[in-house]
Amino acid sequence: MLYTRKGDDGTSSFFCDQGRSSKDGEMFETLGSVDELNSLLGVCIAKANEQYGPDSLIAGVIRTAQNNLFIVQAELAGADKAITAEHVSAMEQVIDDSEKRIEALHSFIISGATELSAFLDYARAVSRHAERAVIRSRHLRAVSDETLKYLNRLSSLLYALARVSAADAGVKEVGPRY
Repeated sequence: MLYTRKGDDGTSSFFCDQGRSSKDGEMFETLGSVDELNSLLGVCIAKANEQYGPDSLIAGVIRTAQNNLFIVQAELAGADKAITAEHVSAMEQVIDDSEKRIEALHSFIISGATELSAFLDYARAVSRHAERAVIRSRHLRAVSDETLKYLNRLSSLLYALARVSAADAGVKEVGPRY
């Protein structure tokens, strides 16, 4: 069933709570920010499939990030789940490998070299928003240090993937003129 009617009064519940909470609460805002990022990553996968074909390496990396964001959301909702050091280490390896595939960066990059790189840059900005939301809501529910590290690295991962996708498309990215 796609609806339960339980939230019709503007409330919902978490894994760890017996009662119901108002949907306009800070934790729901935080969960919504992570959900928004996860949905945008779905757009990035669709665009990666257009650029690279189905089941590309870049789409697989993004899909892994999506799955890990579900772990983050479960942790925020009170489930006994958390990002591990292995999740962070695996992401750092992808970032390191990506950096080897692109020219050294000496300035910011203006977004929009390709459609995929633009969506990845957009996802990077949304990931920073989600990270800030999680940090703001820590007083409501503690999250693991590894989860915070993961969210901090995620924007770097998305930035790296944007640069790789532009390079793979043969498009030279430009920096801002000050």
